[in-house]
Amino acid sequence: MSGVLGEDMNHWKETAEVLVRLAALTAAGRSAALATVVRVVGSAYRRPGAKFLIEDSGDTLGSVSGGCLEADVREVARQQVLPSKVPSLRHYSTGSDEDMVWGLGLGCNGTIDIFIQPATAGPLAGLAPTLRELVAGDAPFVLATVVEGDGLGGMLLAAPEGRHHGSLGSPALDDEAAERARVLLAAGKPVTETVGGRTVFFEVLPPPPHLLVCGAGEDARPLVAYAADVGFRVTLVDHRPALLDPAGFPQAVALLTARPDSQEIALPPAARTLAVVKSHSLAIDRAWVRRLLAADIPYVGVLGPRARTESMLHEIGATAAEQERVFGPVGLDLGADGPRQVALSIVAEMLAFTTRRTPGHLAARREAIHV
Repeated sequence: MSGVLGEDMNHWKETAEVLVRLAALTAAGRSAALATVVRVVGSAYRRPGAKFLIEDSGDTLGSVSGGCLEADVREVARQQVLPSKVPSLRHYSTGSDEDMVWGLGLGCNGTIDIFIQPATAGPLAGLAPTLRELVAGDAPFVLATVVEGDGLGGMLLAAPEGRHHGSLGSPALDDEAAERARVLLAAGKPVTETVGGRTVFFEVLPPPPHLLVCGAGEDARPLVAYAADVGFRVTLVDHRPALLDPAGFPQAVALLTARPDSQEIALPPAARTLAVVKSHSLAIDRAWVRRLLAADIPYVGVLGPRARTESMLHEIGATAAEQERVFGPVGLDLGADGPRQVALSIVAEMLAFTTRRTPGHLAARREAIHV
């Protein structure tokens, strides 16, 4: 899995939430501006692609920092961008007090570029319907935006299968940006580059990972909720239809009634799927572990004591390579007690897995947090 997948899925989720809110505002005849982090140098709380929606009423959604820049961005949006409908690129320094002349003197030792653009009018509004379709799907795409230079605010959406929508200003420029977007899709990280004399932010949005939760008992509720909240697309499956109450799992994208041997259900794409097995039935759990390992799911979490998991693996004849993909007992050692805390420990472990991190205290980390 991508080393930045945890960050990517958060941006995908934020984008989806912003687009839902924009649709409601547009339908009501309201206006809003969107602020996006487009470049970071040094230390920063949010990374390129983070979004902050500012409505004409002053209400907001999302964030571009840990709370230190939002007030200024909100004022720029309401006092400048919304009245003029002209985008603005803002440069912020979060250095020490000595750096106050250029920034806010926050002591965070970083510089952040934030692009603020009209969201209910202009290029973004024109692309919004297509963007909503893409974030509801399961394919990667790239959104290119001119953040400085001629054609300020121009946008090009490089969609799957080579299609693109919108424009950065000319067919030649669009072709160049679309080709660059295809290259960046493989790298999977957002960048700000110069294209045709313009500064362009390429936001790369890979689809989020899936989480398959096998077992819909009461303790599945916080796991589904927390996992969905951080950006996983959660599918809940159980052989007991009475447990699959939509009211109890509103964040799940799908509720499936099936046993582990039900071949009529299709599992999500294996390379982008994690699974947690927790039906509280030894036979059912064992069968799920067998199927998930056969499907090449890279992360198979199993609830319960280590001896129980080891017994399952022995009984199904799991190879050494297959056993390396099994996390049982599932979750980080946080001293968790009860369904909510256990769910938190599981989600924390899955985030570490998707970002290829060895869990530890940030205070003990000497490398950059975001790489």
